[in-house]
Amino acid sequence: MSTNVILVCLLVGTVNYLFRYLPLRLGARQTSGRLKSGPLSRVLDSIGIASICALLVVSGVPEILRDSQKLLPSLAGFVLIALVFWRTKSIIIATLTGAVVYGLVFKVMLLAG
Repeated sequence: MSTNVILVCLLVGTVNYLFRYLPLRLGARQTSGRLKSGPLSRVLDSIGIASICALLVVSGVPEILRDSQKLLPSLAGFVLIALVFWRTKSIIIATLTGAVVYGLVFKVMLLAG
């Protein structure tokens, strides 16, 4: 393997690690084990749901344009992601719930049609 490839991989890995680590280390202040709710904390809390919604739109729009039957399952999944995240603040539970609802709605539409 070329040393250029190894250097690029190490550089990208280091920058990726620092991109995730530094905002938490530099901006988060702890008081009695809990993070303060400052502007940086709110931004970091919103990154997860924003990235999931962006991925849903980017991957869903071409599919919806090709097959309009996927609009209702996509909307149902998006709504559930937003609602579950709003209630639980857990991006993992919200994403899994949205994916399950998308699959169920799509399956019911296939069986009905």
